[in-house]
Amino acid sequence: MSDPADGQHGSVGPGPDRDLEAIRAARRAPGPVQRKGFGPVAWFDVRRRGAGHLAFSLNRITGLGLVFYLYLHLAVLSMLLGGESAWSSFLRVATLPAFLGLDVLLILGLLVHGLNGLRLALVGSGYAPDRQKALYWSLMVFGAILLLGAAIHILGSG
Repeated sequence: MSDPADGQHGSVGPGPDRDLEAIRAARRAPGPVQRKGFGPVAWFDVRRRGAGHLAFSLNRITGLGLVFYLYLHLAVLSMLLGGESAWSSFLRVATLPAFLGLDVLLILGLLVHGLNGLRLALVGSGYAPDRQKALYWSLMVFGAILLLGAAIHILGSG
């Protein structure tokens, strides 16, 4: 080890710069795991990814979609301030088949996000931590059945 007072940069110990360099070197190193990029683009890269990555990505995407829907819903509700005529004209548009399809998409997001959250709560609580994959797929099949029933009900009524 070198003395920091003598002006040489030796391996005195881990520091913020050395830790950052070690992380960057590990990312560049070839190995069995392909290094992915950062951010939302990496969520959609499904190469060599398992069901856990799919569940994680779907939870993020549906969460963002539900937050978007929340703000959209509040904007739509503000149309009530325009009176009965404004609301009636909106309802004529909202009951078109294309908009009813968006309701089915909303239910899909709610089911995926909610059932995956239930799986995470069960696993995090210690119930079936070694059965995550089976729990995920069984809840998604259950959600698909519920979605089919909801889609038939929504699109059949329109």
